[in-house]
Amino acid sequence: MERARLADIAAQAGVSEATVSRVLNGKAGVSANTREAVLAALDLLGYERPVRLRARSAGLIGLITPELSNPVFPAFAQVIERVLTRVGYTPVLCTQTPGGSTEDELTEALVDRGVNGIIFVSGLHADSTADMNRYVKLAGRGVPFVMINGYTEKVSAPFVSTDDRAAMRLAVTHLVELGHERIGLAVGPRRFVPVLRKIEGFVQHMRTLLPLSAEAAEGLVAHSLFTVEGGQAAAHALIDRGCTAIICASDLMALGAVRAGRQRGLTVPAELSVVGYDDSPLIVFTDPPLTTLRQPVEAMGQAAVNALLEEVGGTPAPHAEFVFLPELVVRGSTGAAPA
Repeated sequence: MERARLADIAAQAGVSEATVSRVLNGKAGVSANTREAVLAALDLLGYERPVRLRARSAGLIGLITPELSNPVFPAFAQVIERVLTRVGYTPVLCTQTPGGSTEDELTEALVDRGVNGIIFVSGLHADSTADMNRYVKLAGRGVPFVMINGYTEKVSAPFVSTDDRAAMRLAVTHLVELGHERIGLAVGPRRFVPVLRKIEGFVQHMRTLLPLSAEAAEGLVAHSLFTVEGGQAAAHALIDRGCTAIICASDLMALGAVRAGRQRGLTVPAELSVVGYDDSPLIVFTDPPLTTLRQPVEAMGQAAVNALLEEVGGTPAPHAEFVFLPELVVRGSTGAAPA
């Protein structure tokens, strides 16, 4: 490898050129951490690893996610892939796209390729109307799997979820403290488990924190799609119902709600407060920066991989749900209720 490249890699890894040379030539006397730093520098700078430094894979693990247009899904994929790579597995990312491959087709393709296990992110397991037999059959074929976000009693597998009810408690409490009384909830279709849980939490905390009946609180829920356009449509409906604050089921929906407010001539947050959900990367840079409920993606991804590897290693999977607490991140899109 020419001198210039050695110097680049050494600078990136924060080590000497001699050390880089030792790692690349497979010489002894380099600590594991230093070796990792040099290989990471190599990858970051886009250089190919010498053949002898390519790790032998412990096996393939499939990761099936919904479309990648919502930045929370690439965030999950990145964490899971990093954790898997660190323990020697090769991640295979499969994305469902409308009109493209279905979850069942992707699962079949992964099983045909002899994957050691599969992680499903917000898949059909989260749809309360879907047939759960597909997972029972998958387990019957001896393929270990773990589910992220969406729980069902019908499938014996580990589930990893964000606590949607606790998220609503945090959001409603925050908005009530700011003086809001007409608070709306913009969510996706009712058939999804995380949606049902958000509605439950929302209704419960609107009843306890405001003198509202369950029926009145249910009347402040608008269903739409989990997209910017969906958030926009739901927000228009909620503004028509007199809402001064809107909690959204995703950051993309929240961006739509901000847009709807502006279309109605309302300034955010002076006349309309908006709360998102996920804390996707880039959300900090919106205008105004979005107050949102952060999913602990890092911890959830790690837990999903740990649970899967236990199964791959032969320990029977607990039929348990590991529930992670979200965090309210207050930024510029929420403010005092308009007088």
